[in-house]
Amino acid sequence: MNTTVSRNLVLLARMLERLDRSAVAVDPQQYRGVVEALSEVLRTVPDDAALHAVLEASPATAELYENLQYQHAGLCRSPLERALNAELAARSVIDAARAKAAQPKD
Repeated sequence: MNTTVSRNLVLLARMLERLDRSAVAVDPQQYRGVVEALSEVLRTVPDDAALHAVLEASPATAELYENLQYQHAGLCRSPLERALNAELAARSVIDAARAKAAQPKD
């Protein structure tokens, strides 16, 4: 990975983490600017060990990366078991709601 791109990726990822974890209100324009700049970097970096190290260290950046890759890879960084369990739980709730709606009303 290009050293400048790598530095920018790390810097922006750290900045996004600080904004996400801030205890005080964050300026929406600043947040949007960081996300847009980071998104641009994420679109151009190679999918290599350096990128994955940043994604492991920065949950907010990993979520952004996953959202950017969604059309091609779905929830590519989400553990399959967790995603499957969420889908099964949702299906269970939907089925229960349908059964309740189908019950005769008194």
